[in-house]
Amino acid sequence: MDHDAIISFQNVSKHFGKVKAVDHVNFDIQRGEFFSLLGPSGCGKTTLLRMVAGFETPSSGEVFLDGEPMSVSPPNRRPVNMVFQNYAIFPHLDVRGNIAFGMRKAGLTRSELDQRIDEVLELIKLPGYGRRGADELSGGQRQRVALARALIKQPKVLLLDEPLGALDKKLREQMQIELRQLQQQIGITFLFVTHDQEEALTLSDRIAVMSEGQVIEIASPSQLYESPGSRFVADFIGSMNFFEGEISSQEGSTVRIQTQTLGDLSAAYPAESSMVGQRVWVAIRPEKLLPVFTEPQSRTNSVAGQMGASAYLGDRSHFYVYLAQRREPVLVALQNLERMKDHLYQPNQSVWLQWALDAVVVLPRD
Repeated sequence: MDHDAIISFQNVSKHFGKVKAVDHVNFDIQRGEFFSLLGPSGCGKTTLLRMVAGFETPSSGEVFLDGEPMSVSPPNRRPVNMVFQNYAIFPHLDVRGNIAFGMRKAGLTRSELDQRIDEVLELIKLPGYGRRGADELSGGQRQRVALARALIKQPKVLLLDEPLGALDKKLREQMQIELRQLQQQIGITFLFVTHDQEEALTLSDRIAVMSEGQVIEIASPSQLYESPGSRFVADFIGSMNFFEGEISSQEGSTVRIQTQTLGDLSAAYPAESSMVGQRVWVAIRPEKLLPVFTEPQSRTNSVAGQMGASAYLGDRSHFYVYLAQRREPVLVALQNLERMKDHLYQPNQSVWLQWALDAVVVLPRD
């Protein structure tokens, strides 16, 4: 266990009957980190969060909080607090009453409690809202009050179970920025659960990607997006085009890969031993494919295709390109820049796709 870790999962499993909700999980979360658990529904992320909170008990293994085992600690004795998706704002209390609800046994004087309420109202950018009723608040304001009620107890760790899931898209994006700024301002550890990849990328210092009760990979958002370690992670986070290939030669950190769809291509793939003959996945993000309408001089890292359907998404457009040796179209994403008006991008138009050496992610094929 890392001595700087605020949370440590040591060989933690949780079974519900024959179902393995969490299966032998081992990792640490650092003090002051914004850490996200990301994965599809049923992957075990909320079960892990609930074990930290004390609402679930591990079937085996141990959860440590600030170096202390939590198996004998009830939820109300743990240095954590939790924010849920449904806010749980009491309708009969005003904002100050909601924030103060969990502080009744804290031993503070009235003036000390009022001072602390004023401080968290400033933190959540709601000064002057203390006497408003719950029915006078917007969805975003209610979520801020729920955050304030959790933060007023000054926990070592704040647990957040998809807290932005009930908000509309624009408000959700605004709250993501505010939540990140709040965490950086107060400096405590946030453990965040979400199934939204973009949300996890926006908020997190590190992300644990989960599937079927196991942690598949832990890394920073940029590492997970740019250099995923498995096809599952590459496919789950963002959009990705996959092609089957086999490494035919290797020189230093560059490999040549034979593919039926893209022909021979070059890719950066540092490896300590020879990878020649290994079957791999060639993965390329849609935004790293460049469509051109004149045949390139070099056919290395380029392929001829035919334009299919397109979709206008405001800030960007998606194009689907058909290749001769592939039934499924290749997805290409381009920003909608002024210079793009010169291109018609008509269906059935001939096109060549190009990509850089470092645009290719090479993944082992299981």
